Amino acid sequence: MATAGLTGRMDSLADEEVVHCVLAGDTAMFEILMRRHNQRLYRVARAILRDDSEAEDLIQDTYVRAYQHLSQFEGRAKFSTWLTRIAVNEALARKHRLDLYKEPGPMSEHQGEKMDRFASNAPSPEQQASSSETLRLLENAVATLPEIYRMVFVLRDVEDMDTGDTAAALNISEESVKTRLHRARALLRKKLYTQAGACASHAFSFHADRCDRVVRNVFLRIRDAENHVAG
Repeated sequence: MATAGLTGRMDSLADEEVVHCVLAGDTAMFEILMRRHNQRLYRVARAILRDDSEAEDLIQDTYVRAYQHLSQFEGRAKFSTWLTRIAVNEALARKHRLDLYKEPGPMSEHQGEKMDRFASNAPSPEQQASSSETLRLLENAVATLPEIYRMVFVLRDVEDMDTGDTAAALNISEESVKTRLHRARALLRKKLYTQAGACASHAFSFHADRCDRVVRNVFLRIRDAENHVAG
């Protein structure tokens, strides 16, 4: 957990100011940078490696490398872009090494890894189930994208990075970012439409609790009506 002092300073300092403090000797403040960028680096690593434990290990490697080379950060790009670029390079290198030792066979996807849920206002159990299923479908669809499209989609649409920062992080042109994002979205639409079609017969299900509620209320109204006639 972050110390009380660091917690109070996390929102008040820009990344570049924190970097300056760390380089000046206040190394404890590096925690601010880690807590601030953990989510983005995890998503980037997960998009490339498609494995929870590998992604978690990768972001640790990224922070170590960034810390060791912090003096090389010159501020020409945002610190977040510089850090993301390190994560991308580390992840691609690790993926290459893993692929060299991977046994040939059908690709398997790890299930159950979930991106952060967005908070909602006291959703009902049915809404929660629907949101969870929608998110699962999206995550599975994103996982099937070719890597070059998957990375761009995660940075642009999941992490909401702008086109320029995404291009810098991936070392590609802004035009390539736009083209790949367009293609990624098209592939996702096709994938999600196919998945939705496969389970269309289960749409708008009348859940058991609703059924029980309707039966109960109907009988109550019948009884009230009969009592009214009898009276």
